[in-house]
Amino acid sequence: MATNKLLDLTMDFAVNMINFCDSVKGHRSLVNQFERSATSIGANVREANYAQSRADFIAKFQIALKECYETEYWLELFVRAGIADETAVKNLLHDCGSIRRLLISSINTAKSNLNEQ
Repeated sequence: MATNKLLDLTMDFAVNMINFCDSVKGHRSLVNQFERSATSIGANVREANYAQSRADFIAKFQIALKECYETEYWLELFVRAGIADETAVKNLLHDCGSIRRLLISSINTAKSNLNEQ
């Protein structure tokens, strides 16, 4: 997958997460942590574009992946705790899962290319 496409997806995702956070009432400390993890995904993907090496590129994508898993956790927690409606979170979880799969694929490809050198 082209990095620019992933950049666009993660930027759109971050915007959607910010809008979602604005709709959540109360629980500011949880929402703050969630917003930080959700927006960090795209920030790390963008930072990977300026990696100093292939290993640094992989490390940035792995951080983005970890943040993606954390974001999924928060979304699931919000539903279980009754903070957010499952219907409202369904599309966000789907988008997060799509980004997660793209990150995994990109990491595996980069690792494979690293081993071939």
